[in-house]
Amino acid sequence: MMNVAAAAGDLLASLAVRGDADVAAGTQRYFPQEIRALGVSNASVVEVATEYVRERPDIPPAARLALTEEVLSRASHHEEVLLGFALLHKVARAGLGDELLDRCEYWLETYVSNWAQCDDLCLKLLYPFFRGHLDRIPRTRRWVASRSPWARRAANVAVVKFVRRTVGRTVFELPLPHVFDNCTRLMYDEDVYVQKGCGWLLKVTAEVHQDEVAAFLRTWHTRMARDTFRYAIEKMDPETRASLMALGKQAHGRNRRTGE
Repeated sequence: MMNVAAAAGDLLASLAVRGDADVAAGTQRYFPQEIRALGVSNASVVEVATEYVRERPDIPPAARLALTEEVLSRASHHEEVLLGFALLHKVARAGLGDELLDRCEYWLETYVSNWAQCDDLCLKLLYPFFRGHLDRIPRTRRWVASRSPWARRAANVAVVKFVRRTVGRTVFELPLPHVFDNCTRLMYDEDVYVQKGCGWLLKVTAEVHQDEVAAFLRTWHTRMARDTFRYAIEKMDPETRASLMALGKQAHGRNRRTGE
């Protein structure tokens, strides 16, 4: 039986020795707030996790989950959180069930502290998990009411790859009411990264449902942050984008005059 505490200590030590002060300083430029970084690249973080599990191929998924919990509970640097997630990359789709989704929600509310950690969890854990559990996608809708801005951001980022996605012989489409309800509820969020998550989801949805997203933006453009609005129209055809940009300029011009 694996000694989880000892294994976590070994992993964190292996990560720490790869730290580089110059890389740590460079990492800071991607974040408006100060973060604690070891100075380890994302690729090296994944390498530490991959090497560990490759040398121990008999570790069952449940033990990996326990190991991730231990690593996250000790994490004091940015890359240590990413290391915890990296331990589960290969078993997220088929090795774990609802317990992973439950833990992801908890991690978002407890350990995730910046946009990069949030997006890593969404795109490297939740994306493969949902490919194997399409019926669980609606459960993320409750995250829009989370106390954590990272869970609220994840409510949109975790589903961006499922606006239309072929999985095996199935073509899954995220229902438009899911998209529009999420964005209506979160477009006023006080956290800019939550607002940007709305823009990201709308942009991806517009690649499949341009007319519906354009109609949504025409309805809500006066209440939407400029960056969210511009992100949402980024991939639309030039004519539609120009039409919406004109509306956006009018709305933001009025907001400046009225102080809103």
